[in-house]
Amino acid sequence: MKLDSAPLEISGIAQTDIELELKDSNDFSLTPAIAQPVQPVIIADSPPKQESVLVVFGTTFVTIFLAEIGDKTQLSTLLMSAESHSPWVVFFGSAAALITTSLLGVLLGSWIASRVSPKTVEKSAGVMLLVISLMLFWDVFQG
Repeated sequence: MKLDSAPLEISGIAQTDIELELKDSNDFSLTPAIAQPVQPVIIADSPPKQESVLVVFGTTFVTIFLAEIGDKTQLSTLLMSAESHSPWVVFFGSAAALITTSLLGVLLGSWIASRVSPKTVEKSAGVMLLVISLMLFWDVFQG
């Protein structure tokens, strides 16, 4: 007897009813099924999906653009342009400087990525930003 079923006397089903059901179910002539061999399914790890060039470019542009609005580089460029009366020369000079610093950042980032795991780079950047924030807070608190 199965543990999950009630005894026949308690369930209200007579033994003869079960035997009749079994006899009725045996009346069918079933054809045997032909067993097909089961092929194993191999699930390969899919390589990480590469983002499109436009998505990477757009994300980088928006991130840097928003980070640079109102920072000291933009304010310095604004003041130099106002003082020199040569806005295009200041524009090309500041653009060349930003391109050069971005190039250094990309080259240094690719060099670090080839030697250190991305998780370690993220944690290191977080710790460095935290230390810089604490140093700035301490400087303001002392000053």
